[in-house]
Formats: sequence, C-alpha cells, structure tokens
Amino acid sequence: QVQLVESGGGLVQGGGSLRLSCAASGRTFSSDAMGWFRQAPGKEREFVAARTWSDGNTLYADSVKGRFTISRDNAKNTASLQMNSLKPEDTGVYYCTAGGWGTSVWGWDYWGQGTQVTVSS
Repeated sequence: QVQLVESGGGLVQGGGSLRLSCAASGRTFSSDAMGWFRQAPGKEREFVAARTWSDGNTLYADSVKGRFTISRDNAKNTASLQMNSLKPEDTGVYYCTAGGWGTSVWGWDYWGQGTQVTVSS
C-alpha cells in the first residue's frame, strides 16, 4: 500500500521560510515524478511544483517561481519543498503527490493527507 506522509507545516510570519517534507513508502518513486499541490479555504486544489527523478526537469507555478524550490532524495524516497519569502496568499493545506505529471490534480496517482501552512501578515 502506497503512503505519502507530509511534515513541516506550521505558522510563519510573512517573509519567513518553511521546509516541507514528504516521505513515500509502499513503493519506490525513483523513476516517477513527485510534486506538491495546495488548497486554500474555499478554493480548488492548485499545482505548486513538481520534479522528475532526474535533476533536470522541474515545473513550478508562476506564483511560486523564484521563492519555492522542490528537491528529492531518491535514496530515501523523499521529496521536499523549500518555501522562502512566504506571503499570506501561500496559506493553505499542502499535499504531496507522486506517480504523475502536470498541473492538473487528475494527472497524479497518489496523494498524502496534507500539512497546514499558515502565513500571517
């Protein structure tokens, strides 16, 4: 059974940083992409970032380019999202995803339960 477990969420002041981690178990995702989506209250889940197993291919939402960095450790079967210069509009539940590609939620096979990120103004 595949499990994705996120950690690292919390409350941070605007301009601050947080680092989210996603630990995968049940299968190895070294040949698959892993990514992050987020969902703000009352809004649809939206794409944030994704990265393939090879270092050369990443995808970011325009709203986070230059501020967020996705990385992964294939040996540990984990993915991370370093978030800098956080803004109140970055607030939401952040979900780890794997086994797909693209900016649509329908393009991904596996999802974690999510971790809350709250950015105060």
